Amino acid sequence: MENLDAMAEAIRKELTAKDEAREKMLPLCRDSIRYSSTAIRAVHRQEFDEAKKQIESARNVLSQAEIAVGNYRELINTGAVRDAQKEFAEANITLALVTGKELPKPEELRVDVAAYLNGLGEAVGEIRRYLLDGMRQGDLSRGEELLSIMDDIYSMLVTMDFPDALTGGLRRTTDMVRGVLEKTRSDLTLAIRQKALETKIAELNKEK
Repeated sequence: MENLDAMAEAIRKELTAKDEAREKMLPLCRDSIRYSSTAIRAVHRQEFDEAKKQIESARNVLSQAEIAVGNYRELINTGAVRDAQKEFAEANITLALVTGKELPKPEELRVDVAAYLNGLGEAVGEIRRYLLDGMRQGDLSRGEELLSIMDDIYSMLVTMDFPDALTGGLRRTTDMVRGVLEKTRSDLTLAIRQKALETKIAELNKEK
């Protein structure tokens, strides 16, 4: 037992260093989430250049967070980093879908696949919001297109039948996507029928 004190001191030093790395990482993850959220808000305002700037800022601080953990790679798998990666993926995916660009891949975004899948699911909610904003302004031009994209994402997510420990609770996200999809389909169908009825009434009034 003579080496117990020395061993305890060595462990204490390692845990102290790991705790310091974690304390550096956490505010950077929060900053990344904030930038990603701001980017999504910019997308809804159709300020796409601003959205790109915010996404770039999110990527920069997320990279700093990854550097901050140093050799303690297990910290990368913590909830804080996963949440930041999910929000970052969601911002990139939302921007791509709204602007009609190709979806970025997880490796391009440098995020964990579980964070990516959950970000993809969360992006469906943002697409619904974008679609509804257009509907309120009387613009149904992209309604069917965006609904089809949402349907495709749901169809892909339901195939990811793996334990939640691997997917970060993807089942819950997928259930949310299904509900959002059903509500959006109902809202869009109603709006299209109403638009058709208004057009028909306008045509009849012209004939009179």
